[in-house]
Amino acid sequence: MAAPGPARASWWGDARSGKLAANLVGFCRALRRAGLCVDAQRMALAQQSLGLVGLAREDMAAALEAVLVSRAQDRGVFREMFAAYFRNPEVAQQLLTQLLPRAPEAVAPRRRPRVQEAMATAWPNTAPKPAQEEDELLLDAAMSAGDRQRLRHADFEQLSASEYRLVQQLVRDIALPLPRYRSRRSLAAARGAQLHWQASLARAAHTGGELLQLRRRQRRMRPLPWLALVDVSGSMERYARLLLAFLHQATSPARHPLLRRHVYSLGTRLQDLEAAFALADPDAMLGQLNACIAEFGGGTRLGESLAQLRREGARHLVGRRTLVLLVSDGLDTGDAGLLERELLWLRRHSARLLWLNPLLRFDGYAPLAQGAAVLHRHAHAMLAVHNLQSLQELAGHLARLLAMPAVGLPAGQRTVS
Repeated sequence: MAAPGPARASWWGDARSGKLAANLVGFCRALRRAGLCVDAQRMALAQQSLGLVGLAREDMAAALEAVLVSRAQDRGVFREMFAAYFRNPEVAQQLLTQLLPRAPEAVAPRRRPRVQEAMATAWPNTAPKPAQEEDELLLDAAMSAGDRQRLRHADFEQLSASEYRLVQQLVRDIALPLPRYRSRRSLAAARGAQLHWQASLARAAHTGGELLQLRRRQRRMRPLPWLALVDVSGSMERYARLLLAFLHQATSPARHPLLRRHVYSLGTRLQDLEAAFALADPDAMLGQLNACIAEFGGGTRLGESLAQLRREGARHLVGRRTLVLLVSDGLDTGDAGLLERELLWLRRHSARLLWLNPLLRFDGYAPLAQGAAVLHRHAHAMLAVHNLQSLQELAGHLARLLAMPAVGLPAGQRTVS
């Protein structure tokens, strides 16, 4: 094999001395702090790709994006990070001589919060600062009223990495009083429409056989069965993780011991999350979800997933008392006819079908996408779930939804806790 030319030899020589490798590793770590999935194997592929394409700026950007970015929603973050990290147009010269320039630009471009935070961590003393510095958010720090108010209305998609971790903690503390219904079973009580003769006679045994007080029978109150279907596609990933943490704590057996809940993830196929939700610790639950859901950030085929639910999970829809929450933005890539048929079946067998859509945060939103139009036709109601305030208001929306004209429960059995 022919010996490499002078430029190639010089490039490899500096790579062995550690200058190029150190800068590349620093860039990959900054991407990881910004939320991209960058591991050691991708770092090695990035270094190999630069050995093939050279150090021209455009070639570097294309090669690194090809090996370090696997999700469409991360392309904007990568490009902003690349432009901020490699600011000098003479990239090759900078990589071969010294570390990247440390002088801030005269006019700092507006970047995503995740990119700003990652760059501040990479260059703590020289990163360009925005006009209004981002407040440091520590998980164990007491926030001011302004911080709480800002996070309460902040969109989940616009949160920085530290804010996202903090909100992930806060959603676990949101209480969700669930709607209840009167079951067929009864229990002894001071008031009721029927006499409870067994309890009354047992009480008379303590008073010499005299019926001094008649016990009554009252219908037992139970929370509505709960079925959550959470879209984990690429456009829903950040919302899905927070909503799964919220549903895990808000519907836990410690808060609602009589609740029957079932949670599935929707992607290109249906996946039961019962094993992960059985874990009491929320961090362990999220770790289990990361291990068992292989479709985080993938596509969406709602019709096929709901058809699988009808075949494998129809037992969860009994007596038309189940409250179904379908969390999705409606950006479906499957067959619209199949989705329509399955939604008709799901609506017939549930008390209410509630569509939780984060895209409703936009003013003037209209369900123009094919899947969104089908969901809009068949859901009893749709609500926005994009910030903490919307999750706190969810219980009130459920109460108003169940107060609508009867489609599921008989009017005499419909009560709200």
